[in-house]
Amino acid sequence: MWALRRASIRLSLRSQGFSLGASTASCIKLMPTAVEDGAGISGSFQITRSKVLSTMTCYHAGHSSPKFTMSRRELSSQADANSTNNDDDLDEALSYELQTRGINDEVETDLGDDDEDFKKSHDEMELSDIEIDPIEKKSQRSKRLSKIFTAIIKAPGLSVRSALDKWIEEGKDISRQEISLALVNLRRRKMYGRALQLFEWLELNKKLEFLEQDYASRLDLIAKLRGLPMAEKFIDSVPKSFRRELLYRTLLANYVSQNKLNKAEATFNRMKDLDLPRTTFACNQMLLLYKRVDKKKIADVLLLMENENVKPSTLTYKILIDTKGSNDIAGMEEIVETMKTEGIEQDLQTQAALARHYISAGFNERAEAILKEMEGENVKKKQWVCPTLLCLYAKLGKADEVERIWKVCESSPRIEDCMSAVEAWGALNKIDKAEEIFEFMSKKWKLSSGNYNVLLKVYLNHNMLLKGKDLVKRMLDSGCKLNLLTYNALVKLHVQAGEVEKADSLLQTAIQQNRNKPLFDTFMAIMEEYAKSGDIHNAEKIFYLMRKAGYISRFTQYQVLIQAYINAKQPAYGISERMKADNIFPNKAMSKQLVQMNPFEKTAVLALLD
Repeated sequence: MWALRRASIRLSLRSQGFSLGASTASCIKLMPTAVEDGAGISGSFQITRSKVLSTMTCYHAGHSSPKFTMSRRELSSQADANSTNNDDDLDEALSYELQTRGINDEVETDLGDDDEDFKKSHDEMELSDIEIDPIEKKSQRSKRLSKIFTAIIKAPGLSVRSALDKWIEEGKDISRQEISLALVNLRRRKMYGRALQLFEWLELNKKLEFLEQDYASRLDLIAKLRGLPMAEKFIDSVPKSFRRELLYRTLLANYVSQNKLNKAEATFNRMKDLDLPRTTFACNQMLLLYKRVDKKKIADVLLLMENENVKPSTLTYKILIDTKGSNDIAGMEEIVETMKTEGIEQDLQTQAALARHYISAGFNERAEAILKEMEGENVKKKQWVCPTLLCLYAKLGKADEVERIWKVCESSPRIEDCMSAVEAWGALNKIDKAEEIFEFMSKKWKLSSGNYNVLLKVYLNHNMLLKGKDLVKRMLDSGCKLNLLTYNALVKLHVQAGEVEKADSLLQTAIQQNRNKPLFDTFMAIMEEYAKSGDIHNAEKIFYLMRKAGYISRFTQYQVLIQAYINAKQPAYGISERMKADNIFPNKAMSKQLVQMNPFEKTAVLALLD
């Protein structure tokens, strides 16, 4: 595997005119900079990783950061676009929502599928909720409701304590299996607040002998509800005998879910310092993180896995496939061949990822072959595949195939089938069909924010502001909360209509309304619009708000900010120093931007490039 990693580094550095040198490493340690669930597989890991790593490049976009060094012992990386002016109804509804749903009114969050800060959509593979307890994991295969869960739900208000006190008064028993099932039921419905209250009641009443998985599960809930600093403090209260790998990997997963690069690397290193095993799960977490924020480090994690004999899982391969598929189909196919050699079967998620990348690269015939393989001999017996097929056939522009698959579902559709059909018909510009299926959904089920967001995204993709606003009003009337994806779509709809001030106002509402920060994409949509008009003041304001919300400064943010100054024909004094402080280094295109913006910055730009 090291030979392959060395080859990948050589290819990357050769393209920049570098020589490889002797930067070998017997052990890698990931260090923070100033910037901010898988099963093991058997077989010859040495061969597997060697083949895989040869296809992974280091993704150097420019010169390495001066804080990125490698020694023998450690790695240190310091159709309706026009709107009227009468928005009173929607404004009034949003105002009411903000006033009546304060942060303390509900214990649990309502994220659903809206964590698009990290692009957790149909098009990206991510870990689901952390599987803490083996009993919880087994229970997830069952849709049985826990009796304790039912009692909690029926309790007035959100009082878990009163429900459980009554449970005990009635002489009912509390078993670990029943508690685990109740936690699964609560987590599945995103009722994290009640799940945490359940843990606190169990501890207070000494009804459960806590094990490592219980502390890890509680840590995960605290991180979700009360923030990562509180989760860090919680670890100090955990008995030392239970501060083991499961606890720290849970903290690591939560840092990764929020793209906290420094914290994730520090936690990963601390596991090593504490002599805790670096498991496949932990390494996959780092791969997921680097896939998003720093692809050049993926090869280093793979080398660490080799050196510490950490076996790759199916998820490891999925991450590599998804990473390579975005710009290197040949490399992606090499990884697939390695999987076949190792006897690892492609699951539905892997096949879907391959098909998506083939479609994006224009290899439609290869994509269709995979879709037919996914269907099998009788797709009617595999209805769980239909949502994926609907979306992928739509990406191929195959309306007849979408119609065929929908007919398979139509006699007994599930809500996921309907949602994918709405998305598919929207992608094929069949808005009337998308709306027809949505209306069917609304009559058959009580819809959530996530269900509404599917049709809202269709309206967004077709610049249909008026229909989008009407749908949002309907959401509010039905009792749904507006989540981050809803605000993201609303902001973009107003930006598309040229109403950037209105979009900005909606962003402020989203900041006040949600415990979670608005999506990166939401901020950028407004910032880009301000940049186009040369509105430096507001572009800088959005840049500041992103930093205040916790987003680390990224290359794209500076690109847009610099363009704002260029369009305003104003110099941005000190921009090079700001970038350097944020560990952002310009490529050739940005260097031209900097000189174009301010000829006097040329010396500073050259210094950055050096």
